[in-house]
Amino acid sequence: MIAPHPGTRPLLLLRFSDYWLDNAVTALDSGPKPMTTSTLAQPQTAGAAGRLIVSVNWRVIGQAVAVFALFAALFAGVQFATPGIADNDGYYHIKLAQLIREQGLKPAFVWLPLTILGRDAFYDHHLLYHIFLTFFARGDLTLGAKLAAVVAPALAFAAIWWLLRGQGVRWASIWAMGLFAVSQAFLYRMSMPRAQAASLLVLALGMHWMLHRRYRLLIPLGFFYVWLYNAFPLLLMMGVLYVAAAFLTERRIEWRALVYPAMGMGLGLVINPYFPQNITFIVSHIAPKIGESTISVGNEWYPYETWTLVENSGFALAAFLLGALALGWRGRRIDRPTLMAFFTAIAFGYMLFKSRRFVEYYPAFALIFAALSAAPAIENWLSRRARSAPAILMAALVVPLVITLGDARGAMARSKPADLYAGASIWLREHTPPGSMVFQTDWDDFTRLFFYNTSNLYTLGLDPTYMELYDADLYNTWVRITQGKIERPGDIIRSRFGGEYVMSDLDHTAFLAKAKDDPGLKEVYRDKYAVIFQLVD
Repeated sequence: MIAPHPGTRPLLLLRFSDYWLDNAVTALDSGPKPMTTSTLAQPQTAGAAGRLIVSVNWRVIGQAVAVFALFAALFAGVQFATPGIADNDGYYHIKLAQLIREQGLKPAFVWLPLTILGRDAFYDHHLLYHIFLTFFARGDLTLGAKLAAVVAPALAFAAIWWLLRGQGVRWASIWAMGLFAVSQAFLYRMSMPRAQAASLLVLALGMHWMLHRRYRLLIPLGFFYVWLYNAFPLLLMMGVLYVAAAFLTERRIEWRALVYPAMGMGLGLVINPYFPQNITFIVSHIAPKIGESTISVGNEWYPYETWTLVENSGFALAAFLLGALALGWRGRRIDRPTLMAFFTAIAFGYMLFKSRRFVEYYPAFALIFAALSAAPAIENWLSRRARSAPAILMAALVVPLVITLGDARGAMARSKPADLYAGASIWLREHTPPGSMVFQTDWDDFTRLFFYNTSNLYTLGLDPTYMELYDADLYNTWVRITQGKIERPGDIIRSRFGGEYVMSDLDHTAFLAKAKDDPGLKEVYRDKYAVIFQLVD
């Protein structure tokens, strides 16, 4: 129990029950009250001095900790199926986090001078995520990245549990466990040390606060989302869907659900250490991804084949179908939360059919929709089996859990070798002058080269459009060289790219054949993954 000093006047009450833990911290007056939503929403005072008594619901906090610990353990089981980091970009993220830890919020980014991420134009569009990673960017960076990739998705799943609990879904923890059963591709991408898990966390909080009409919280949420990840327009999309759901079910125009996050995002764009470079970058980065791009971008921007999607996310599709069928079983009109979840699942389903990267969101919102739609009917069906109901629900999850977690571990185990390009990177670091330019034959090799070696500069990386937007002719020349379409490429590599060394994987056979016949390229290093040439006179 905490009481302010006599004579002081409480000017501000931080209502944690409204903001973060709707039921974990509740304000009470001199007598106990049941924890209802209305009680939690109002600060209680006693006496003329406005005495504040705060009671902590340790039972709810214990539940939240237990749920998070369980989810973290399951993600660890997936994560440590390989000694390396899932995907390529995680190597870049954890390395940049280390640089932020050592050099400050804005380290001088000099490593991609031939792209729109040059020294004077660089924009860290994952800044807040990199700040999060700084807590793990010490000692063994690979281990730190893997631990971060356990914590972030576990927090996101715990937020979904909290959302379901806040909507009165019975057995919310079991429903949340279903997140581990719906899609192996979803679990795999959640296990990458990238910002998508944190993005899902933001969207889950956004939906939770919209449904509870905590609209003011959407302002800071929108602000920090801009700093976190350039997927922040998704929160605006969610606001549009919520406004539509509220109007259709309650004939109310909940404009604040759209305006408040937009205000936060506007502030986040302007009050930003990278303003105005961030505006230019966002337009440049998103534009090539809309419509049909002539540039071969990352595989994640292309759609799955239909049967591949059924194989890796079939249980997510089944969850959505369950929710749709349950709308007829409920025997009552659809409510605002369920309709919003339905709209959100539909929206992310559409985006998933356009681009496989949205498997980061669709399975989660398909399950949220299924829970909100089907839970009342299932609860009614199990009402006569109340004691055994949790066991029945868990039994129904066993097979999907075993299959999906097993498949996710298998996908993780098939990740690229942990030491890929380590030898080549270390050789470059130890045998080349600092600041010398390395010409690569594959743009996505940059992340691992950067992870092991920040001594050199590189031609391009992270996204091929970054060079194409910087100099389209230069990019086209790079493509022709890497495809082995230019005889004696050494001269052009030196004159156009400032290259002093060339690093290539062993799969670019056409280029390697040209390099072998070029007297201006001398092979100086080779291992089972890569070969390095030095440009000579």
